[in-house]
Amino acid sequence: MAGILKVDTVQDQDGNDIIQESAGTVTLGQSGQTVAVASGATLSVPTLNVNGEPVTAITLPTVTSLSPDTITNAQTSVTITGTNFVNGAVVNAIATTGAIFTADTVTFNSATSITAQFTLATDGTYFIRVENPDGLAGRSATALLTVSDAPTWSTAAGSLGSVAQGGTINFTVTATSDSAVTYSIVSGALPTGGSLNSSTGAITGTESGSDTSETVYNFTIRATDAESQTADRAFSITVTVGINNGGQFN
Repeated sequence: MAGILKVDTVQDQDGNDIIQESAGTVTLGQSGQTVAVASGATLSVPTLNVNGEPVTAITLPTVTSLSPDTITNAQTSVTITGTNFVNGAVVNAIATTGAIFTADTVTFNSATSITAQFTLATDGTYFIRVENPDGLAGRSATALLTVSDAPTWSTAAGSLGSVAQGGTINFTVTATSDSAVTYSIVSGALPTGGSLNSSTGAITGTESGSDTSETVYNFTIRATDAESQTADRAFSITVTVGINNGGQFN
């Protein structure tokens, strides 16, 4: 059998009011006390008023990732992924020194994606902050954006030189960056018998002697720095075949 308890005040054992009702107003606790909801419990009310005003949930934007997350000092577009973005948002890059830089342009894609263009003259790492038109803002938990110099080639494009049929291959290509650079061939091929040192850019070996006439080998080498920034350059090496070493005349 269900029962009903009708009281205006509920007190603890020391006589302190825990719940009090007066003229339609219910008071929880007393001044100076903390009213807490137990961990795992849910407080469910259709409307919550504080000082007579309704309380509404605050929805802040969040920033979770960028693409790309490494750019150069030149103007570059990055796509920001997160939540609760609103058309008209302002995007800032915040340096670890605290300096704030506003994006050149911002394009609203959806509530979870916006595209911003940055021109950042100083290398370093940056937090990303998004502020919606209502003033609510969120910042990435970590410095998501890295600004770094891409590799720059020191070796001119084009022919590196020639090697005689069956001769020694010995060339070097060089690129520099603000971090270590590695090298790889992304298209074409070296003369048979040649290989590229990925750490030093040295191209060495002994030409196989398989070419029976002068042959130009075209290839493209990619320089990649520690931030995964790249720069490609096209080169060539010519294998020459002489009368006495070509196998055609004696």
